[in-house]
Amino acid sequence: MLELGSPAPDFSVSDDEGNTRTLKDFAGKTLVLWFYPKADTPG
Repeated sequence: MLELGSPAPDFSVSDDEGNTRTLKDFAGKTLVLWFYPKADTPG
């Protein structure tokens, strides 16, 4: 579990265009990561 104010661990995700993005891609910038659980999926 992360402590408040601790740095985020490095990770990679696919964006809405299928490109792989890493946390390092946004070094020095403000980043908001937005998740939609079960978006566009049944259930």
